[in-house]
Amino acid sequence: MNFNLKSKYKPSGDQPQAIELLTKGIEADINHQTLLGVTGSGKTFTMASVIQNVQKPTLIISHNKTLAAQLYGEFKTYFPDNAVSYFVSYYDYYQPEAYVPKRDMYIEKEADINESIERYRSSATQSLLTRKDVVIVASVSCIYGLGNPQDYMDLSRKIVVNENYSRNKLIRHLGDLQYERSEYDFYSGQFRVRGDTIDVYTAADETAVRVEFFGNEVEALKVINPVSGEVLDTPKEITIFPAKQFVTPYEALIAAIPQIENDLKERIKFFKKQGRDLEAHRIEQRVNYDIEMLRETGYCSGIENYSRYIENRKPGSPPSTLLDYYPDDWLLFFDESHMTIPQIRGMYNGDRARKEILVDYGFRLTSALDNRPLQFAEFKKRINQAVYVSATPSEYEIKKSQNSPPKADHADRHASQPLAGNLKSQNLGGIIEQLIRPTGLLDPRIEIRPSETDKKETLVKELESNNLKRQANVLKKRKCLNQIDDLIGEIKSVTSSGNRALVTTLTKRMAEDLSAYLKDIGIKVQYLHSEIDTVERVEILRDLRLGKYDVVVGINLLREGLDLPEVALVAILDADKEGFLRSDVSLIQTIGRAARHKDGYVIMYADKVTGSMKRAVLETKRRRKVQEKYNEKHNITPTSITKEIKDQLERLDDKQDEKKTDEDLHKRVESFPALNPKERKKLLNDLEVQMLLYSDMLEFEKAAELRDLIKDLKGK
Repeated sequence: MNFNLKSKYKPSGDQPQAIELLTKGIEADINHQTLLGVTGSGKTFTMASVIQNVQKPTLIISHNKTLAAQLYGEFKTYFPDNAVSYFVSYYDYYQPEAYVPKRDMYIEKEADINESIERYRSSATQSLLTRKDVVIVASVSCIYGLGNPQDYMDLSRKIVVNENYSRNKLIRHLGDLQYERSEYDFYSGQFRVRGDTIDVYTAADETAVRVEFFGNEVEALKVINPVSGEVLDTPKEITIFPAKQFVTPYEALIAAIPQIENDLKERIKFFKKQGRDLEAHRIEQRVNYDIEMLRETGYCSGIENYSRYIENRKPGSPPSTLLDYYPDDWLLFFDESHMTIPQIRGMYNGDRARKEILVDYGFRLTSALDNRPLQFAEFKKRINQAVYVSATPSEYEIKKSQNSPPKADHADRHASQPLAGNLKSQNLGGIIEQLIRPTGLLDPRIEIRPSETDKKETLVKELESNNLKRQANVLKKRKCLNQIDDLIGEIKSVTSSGNRALVTTLTKRMAEDLSAYLKDIGIKVQYLHSEIDTVERVEILRDLRLGKYDVVVGINLLREGLDLPEVALVAILDADKEGFLRSDVSLIQTIGRAARHKDGYVIMYADKVTGSMKRAVLETKRRRKVQEKYNEKHNITPTSITKEIKDQLERLDDKQDEKKTDEDLHKRVESFPALNPKERKKLLNDLEVQMLLYSDMLEFEKAAELRDLIKDLKGK
């Protein structure tokens, strides 16, 4: 099936040019391009349009789960008939295995797997192996080791109606696929046997497969609702994929054991030679136990640490990852590339440092070092064609794009096509700009004000010497107060018009103290930082939109990915404290939070002008000029973005599935008093999983509703 983009929107502003240039660049075999798109310009729709044009399996990497979930929801809407999947770490809680030598403290691996996200991951890998119209939105977890795709495919079982396939054989195969047999509970990754009927709750779907036998022949196949048993479909054939993504043929496991035993002997010899009998005994006990489990069950805790033996890889070689499931010709988008690229670059070293200690003290064989994320150089080799998407691309993306010309056989074809943006005109490739918003909204105006009244004159001179004349002239005419009094006046002015404000500080303590002060003088305010749990953060942002709060004070949590159209003011305290939180990239991202309101503006409180401040102001000014010129030419009046604050509970899946899931959920909630303790615990766990998923997806209202429901049920 081909990609089929469905949307009520049509490309507008400079979107058509960006879509055309990116498409032609990909068709010309350019390996690296950058889309410089401002907040609210429709970058996601541009990406979707390019995917439809080039018709290639696509991976979109985002630097955190929240943005990945938001993108997944959008692409699911754009491509309802295609395979859109969500691939992030499936742990709600994860404590990696570690050892602290100074305290002689071993920390065992502890994890709480989110079954819903595990199902999304399985769906992603299965889609890649069975079809081409695939879009996967992933976090950087996609560069971590995953089961070998060939083993994953070889172990899958295709079942066809009227073909010979005995019941006992299927039971044995399901065990090989890591499905667990259960006669009571029935969850994802389990199967149950009832006479000549076997029900399999597949790993990638919220449905189960019923296989009905007549002797040694498959009589019928049915797709059923695992809760009600309702028959949803009656296919003629079906493929059952493994329940876990790290699976391997039993023969390969048995073949790997002698290699593990040989390396164990060498490691014991190494420790004893150094007089480290404790470490020698420790590694001997632990590995022999794992070997016994592998022989008896085909699995052991921490089996991924033996993946190098099982996959027959050489020491130091990279593991299989999600990228290996893609065909040769595929497309990669880096969302918020200025954040995503550094995160990918840093993954390997952090993982290596922890595992080296485990190996050095006899908790793991050296093969554990090969259960790892990709090194950045290894990751780059696996890229086919990439598009970097950001409002603030870094030097890496810019250089890669500018040094990536079209292949020779394509160069002449597009020689007359100019490059968008303010760089010199050239052939395809480079930096493609998307600065025009469909709503006509401009980048916000920026004022720079001193933190104290007696520093006004000094700051005016600083602004003039840095060629920031508009800011200098505005400041000359303004009667200055100290920054807190000035901020209070601005907040009252903004909120009196029914709008909201965001204030950014440098530390958690500052955020809390400022919030307390503003609250004492009657301003509806709340602080927001990383020590507040996920659902509370969700609720705070929802309450800001609803008007329970007029102001939210935070740190860098107020940068990428927040869609708050009611915000008209963004105030940046200590804007002149050069560093990560006040770099030009961070400042531009923060400024963008005010770009969804037609009257949006930004105040930077500072006593001097840093290089980052100057670059951020000048870049915002440049973009604003382009936008003003476009609006004037096309007679466009800027309009604030309006976004519904939803109250109803709904899922990101197909509408029919949403309705059915909601009905099942509400029935279970209504029957809560009649459930036994185990069933109650399962329902509460399911509700909490959904709540966390909604919060990751920025579905603030839904997460808060579920939170209230959970509290109510626990009270009962």
